[in-house]
Amino acid sequence: MTPVIFLDPAEEEMIAAALYYEDQTVGLGEHFVAEVQHAVQRIAEHPTANRIIKREVRRRLLRRFPFGILYRIEKDEIIIAAVMHLRRQPGYWSERI
Repeated sequence: MTPVIFLDPAEEEMIAAALYYEDQTVGLGEHFVAEVQHAVQRIAEHPTANRIIKREVRRRLLRRFPFGILYRIEKDEIIIAAVMHLRRQPGYWSERI
């Protein structure tokens, strides 16, 4: 499996979303993090399975939440650039790549 690295802003986005969901319903933040972990595991197992959305950036959608994980495949690792809400500020993450 290819190692996966989160950029700091992507990790901060994941944590902020988890805290938001936890505030809404106890346990929902944990479900969000579990869904992100599942998606990251699938990315690591099959990095090219998701379509390219811009340049070399691919997106994996979460199943239960309106979020996508944006990542780039490097030679020896996968870089997670964003854990983005799908209905807010499209393209804000572009400068991270």
